[in-house]
Amino acid sequence: MTNISSVRKDARRPRILLVYYTFTGQSLKVLEAVGEVFGDRGCEVRKAQIELTDRRYADRFSRFPMRRVWPDMLSVLPAQLRRATAQIRIPEAVSDGDYDLVCIGSPTWWRATSMPMRSFLKSDEARRLLSGTPFVTFVVCRRYWRENIRTVRRIGQRRGGRYLGGMHFEYPGGQVQSLLSLTSYLGSGEYRDRYLGVRIPTTNVQPEQLEQARVFAAKLADKLFGDASPRGRRSDDDAVSVSSVDADGGR
Repeated sequence: MTNISSVRKDARRPRILLVYYTFTGQSLKVLEAVGEVFGDRGCEVRKAQIELTDRRYADRFSRFPMRRVWPDMLSVLPAQLRRATAQIRIPEAVSDGDYDLVCIGSPTWWRATSMPMRSFLKSDEARRLLSGTPFVTFVVCRRYWRENIRTVRRIGQRRGGRYLGGMHFEYPGGQVQSLLSLTSYLGSGEYRDRYLGVRIPTTNVQPEQLEQARVFAAKLADKLFGDASPRGRRSDDDAVSVSSVDADGGR
């Protein structure tokens, strides 16, 4: 795997892999914002979407919006409580050569890392991908993010990866309102003002959060690669450490 200290001296473009699982598309939105920044810096950016193929769950999570929101969501709760794994499909991009950085998009299911992403992290493909490779984590969730980030960090490091940091993005609203808002969206695929007679906020990742992801990615690119694009490099004074932005950071 490429040593980060030699990346800037390497004639080839730095390679970035965006690996994620998503049901509503929120993890993808965040990683696409991040990928745009790296692409503008002259990096080669690849995407790899993990797919849930396990026949016990795949049908419920193959369509959006959900047909029966609560039965469908509750169907994975026992497996989530056991921190179980499931059958998944891993794209060829994961095994397509070495990468200089892996960005992991990890949504939260029932307080924990989603079963598809946990299954990927425990796979042989993830071990080969992460061995000696720097990685960062982006968590999208309604509320619970700490265990998710810690799990991705712990498993990733056990697979030989070098954890650099991460970000989390919570959906708007308090505990009850955010739950009602997300439930409404999962069952309808639409943004509504009210659900069950209660006024609810707009759910999912917000534009200002995507901008935060872009800023994070820019600082990360400065730290690792500088600026490979014709627009020039930022000064060293603008580059900040990202290693401290982890599960213990934030609020």
